[in-house]
Amino acid sequence: MEQFDVPAVVAADPSANATDLLVKRLAVAPDAALFAVPRGSEWVDVTTAEFHAQVVALAKGLVAAGIEPGDKIGLMCKTRYEWTLIDFAVWFAGALLVPIYETSSPSQVQWILSDSGATSVLVETPDQFARFDEVHGDLPEVARVWQIDLGDLDKIAAAGVDVPDDEIERRRNLAVGSDMATLIYTSGSTGRPKGCVLTHANFVELSRNSAVALKDVVSAPGASTLLFITTAHIFARFIAVLCVHSGVKTGHQPDTKQLLPSLGTFKPTFLLAVPRVFEKVYNSSEQKAEAGGKGKIFRAAAETGIAYSKALESGSVPFGLKVKFRVLDRLVLAKIRTAMGGRVRYAVSGSAPLGPRLGHFFHALGIVILEGYGLTETTAPATVNLAQKSKIGTVGPALPGVSLRIADDGEVEVRGINVFKEYWQNPEATAEAFDDGWFRTGDIGSFDADGFLTITGRKKEIIVTAGGKNVAPAALEDPIRATPVVGQVVVVGDQKPFISALITLDTEMLPSWLANNGQDASMSAAEAARNPAVLAAVQRAIDEANTKVSRAESIRKFVILDDELTEASGHLTPKLSIKRNVILKDFAETIEGMYLGAGSPETQGMSLK
Repeated sequence: MEQFDVPAVVAADPSANATDLLVKRLAVAPDAALFAVPRGSEWVDVTTAEFHAQVVALAKGLVAAGIEPGDKIGLMCKTRYEWTLIDFAVWFAGALLVPIYETSSPSQVQWILSDSGATSVLVETPDQFARFDEVHGDLPEVARVWQIDLGDLDKIAAAGVDVPDDEIERRRNLAVGSDMATLIYTSGSTGRPKGCVLTHANFVELSRNSAVALKDVVSAPGASTLLFITTAHIFARFIAVLCVHSGVKTGHQPDTKQLLPSLGTFKPTFLLAVPRVFEKVYNSSEQKAEAGGKGKIFRAAAETGIAYSKALESGSVPFGLKVKFRVLDRLVLAKIRTAMGGRVRYAVSGSAPLGPRLGHFFHALGIVILEGYGLTETTAPATVNLAQKSKIGTVGPALPGVSLRIADDGEVEVRGINVFKEYWQNPEATAEAFDDGWFRTGDIGSFDADGFLTITGRKKEIIVTAGGKNVAPAALEDPIRATPVVGQVVVVGDQKPFISALITLDTEMLPSWLANNGQDASMSAAEAARNPAVLAAVQRAIDEANTKVSRAESIRKFVILDDELTEASGHLTPKLSIKRNVILKDFAETIEGMYLGAGSPETQGMSLK
């Protein structure tokens, strides 16, 4: 059993709670811009003092509305300034949030609110209100419902003007480190969502220690970030809190179609994203170049950049490569940097493996991708690559205050300041999740000699073929999904004679890809799934992925589905991870069809009608 322990670099304060992070930031830099909010094409700064005043005013309104210390408030809202405003206001009022993904179905809303015991709900839009209203009759404990887009936050604050400052100060100091700060429900990729009890100490101690470890990112002069992944997920939620603690100016853009224009005007110094976003940036850049007749030079620049990054990592760049890179960087890569705002120096990636190719490509752009690893149960990060200590292809070393070990069966286990307290009202699941005080992550991984962790797959997702070969799906899925025309990949083959895959097409990328490859750009995804050029492109991607594994692990057959796998269809989580068990059940007949009459298969593409 291998184990790495990284001691905390900031002394723990058991009496501290999350509100202290804002109060101390106010004392340090009251007039510094802590947020920026969009006003047309402009961004208007919000200082720490202004944010704090808004937090207190909203907290007073919540108190006047009848919110009591310890109350749980459901929040369904996209990523925007008001999310963090509500988060801190609820803490200042002595209560806590129960986040709900803005895409959740009425039945999911009902389960989370009833299981948590929430007494109030904040929603953003009429559509979200309608989903809540559909199940309101089954939620007798929910006494108050507010809608943000109706101006209810202003109404709440206005009603609290008579609440004294002393009452807010008293309430914000009620919680100590061991008290619950939030109740976050897992995405449900392996069953009914479980409520994770995260404490104030999880947020406070992890923020304080992470700020030291990531000082080059969050404490650099003028540090800023544009959040666009959902704040309901712990990944963005923790970063939002870390930015308040560190004084990072934060903007928000929940519409990914508006992401590039927003990056161009906001000009962040670092980003937070899931690997699919980095894939989209690469693929859209490639297709745009292809449409302009510059596809060949783009690919040359990308390959040169990747080679240059690898050489940098090895410590020696040949002179010829250096010259070639400078030329192609000026012609191609500099334009991508400019499109991303021109100031991005770092990008924190999590929730799924990024893949070395993309890591090296963005490194060549001058963007160091700090890939990390964690779960809801670890308050997001357990490990992360650091600005001065980074290895592409790994998820980095443990953060200060965190210990990691690899169990005898290869499972990664975590202990430390970031590990959650328990599953809400589920002692059986809590007991099962821990091994002598260590949290069982369910992921398989390994260390290198320096303690850098590499995740190779999910323990429950390891496929065992009929021949007894263990196959980690991610090793095949990730490189195939990087192909522009591909949306999602689900590798199958448990107890089967060979490995196969379900493929979906990326409908956002499909029209430009079809046009660039001499095909009818107006064809539907179902039509494209049977198009010879599309099938050939997918086959090439699979052939390339197969070169990275043994023949027994290689994909021999695949099916292109007519429709996308989406969160709305129930096949993806809000962070765009596949719900493998649901997909295997819903497409069982399709999967079985790939094995009918299977003897000694060769790789073979199929389309599903």
